Amino acid sequence: MAHPSPSPALACSALSFAWPDGTPLFDGLNLGFGPGRTGLVGRNGSGKSTLLRLLAGELAPAGGTVRAAGEIGYLPQDATLDTGLRVDEALGIARTRAALHAIESGDVREEHFTAVGDDWDVEERARAALDQLGLDGIGLDRTTGEVSGGECVLLRLAALLLARPAVLLLDEPTNNLDLRGRRRPYAAVDAWPGVLVVVSHDRELLERVDRIAELREGGVSWYGGPYSAYEEAVAAEQEAAERMVRSAESDVRRQRRELAEAQVKLAKRKKYGQKTAENLPPILVGARKRAAEVSAGKHRAVHAKRLEQARERLGEAEEAVRDDDAIRVELPYTAVPPGRNVLLLRDLVLRHGARLDGESAVRGPERVALVGRNGSGKTTLLRTVAGELEPLEGEAVARVPLRFLPQRLDVLDDGLTVVENVARFAPDASVNRIRARLARFLFRGAKADQPAGTLSGGERFRATLAALLLAEPAPQLLLLDEPTNNLDTASVRSLVDALEAYEGALLVASHDVPFLDAIGITREVSLDGVTSAHDGR
Repeated sequence: MAHPSPSPALACSALSFAWPDGTPLFDGLNLGFGPGRTGLVGRNGSGKSTLLRLLAGELAPAGGTVRAAGEIGYLPQDATLDTGLRVDEALGIARTRAALHAIESGDVREEHFTAVGDDWDVEERARAALDQLGLDGIGLDRTTGEVSGGECVLLRLAALLLARPAVLLLDEPTNNLDLRGRRRPYAAVDAWPGVLVVVSHDRELLERVDRIAELREGGVSWYGGPYSAYEEAVAAEQEAAERMVRSAESDVRRQRRELAEAQVKLAKRKKYGQKTAENLPPILVGARKRAAEVSAGKHRAVHAKRLEQARERLGEAEEAVRDDDAIRVELPYTAVPPGRNVLLLRDLVLRHGARLDGESAVRGPERVALVGRNGSGKTTLLRTVAGELEPLEGEAVARVPLRFLPQRLDVLDDGLTVVENVARFAPDASVNRIRARLARFLFRGAKADQPAGTLSGGERFRATLAALLLAEPAPQLLLLDEPTNNLDTASVRSLVDALEAYEGALLVASHDVPFLDAIGITREVSLDGVTSAHDGR
């Protein structure tokens, strides 16, 4: 059951925003976030990241206002840093730290004391924040160009923890973090004392929030408890909505039947009236006819109105049912016989130094997870197998057709339609064949003719997936690099649905344990060459 919004410490009033083409995203949105931890969820394209940017002041609304009880800290999705910055500059403490060192060296000018203020323990607090996020090995004088992408996200988060804003906004803070790295933001979220709003598809992170705010069709519904409680509430709502649809459909059928029966009855009355009128004076016949027509009109109008009302109730009931269609596709040409060598790796040394000694192979329809910490070379290995990078030593030989789904989803040509993009990967397939197969990926009619550049995040992901899986020749080896990054739960379900139909071999780099479990990983491979059977973790 939906819960009322908490009393706001961060609020927007009559907020409006539209995309550059004029399509409205928010129109008069009123929303408030109270103390505690809120998980902001919704389908890709619903506007979660845009809303955070509006709240943080990164975007200007077309109308309305945003107010907060104190400073706002914001961690954007795909956080990056200037590689020339020192770590203390990235943390925002360089000026204070320099003044502190000047004072310690005997320079007692007033400007240094002003710069330090009350932050005499700034270095200790900085190191504590870095330690809290597992960055204890990073010195304050190092440059950010020396840290990995995952460490960059944690460094940005450390800067926010040091600043201690009243409101903290986090957009997908665990993206690109390995399993060990994800525990650090989890602990930070658990310990945050103020107002926190987090956008994430990370179920374990969303299990740590106090409430869920679901963004859907420009409005927000509130649900008490963590993500699992939200799922239970939505399931109950959908069950009730589907019962209402069945009841409304039954009512529409009944009203149609009653209207038809009424029309038959009126036709019989009219025929009987005509027969009895044969012996009556013309003036009386006319009066009776007019009265009968008025009565019949009223009778028909009553039944027609009841039918119209029943249809309106059906429409309202159908609107309450979520249109979260699932992908249903068959991919028989992707099948690989058990035991067949699909991929051979021999004495491989990757561009960034990671190595797989000896010989290893992927055979048959295996589903193999690449594991390792951030920076261990998982993406580099996938790009090497895909032929995008040459190894420093050794070889990676694919024995079957393969396709690669990169993290950036930059497979599509934004200027082409969905149909045209798929045709690039299957040039010999007819347009009718492509359209029929795209319908299974939920691109029907005009949706299939939409330019890729105008697709929402979830639509773009489905179109990319369709282009790769419907390619000709059919891929019998599929390489996936962190495929669930930035995906909402509906898109993750779409991916799982599609991979259930995929009969070839999979090589997947992912930190998303529930996703790996859902797609039936059979083996794990670490980049030091050690392999282990999948045990469900």
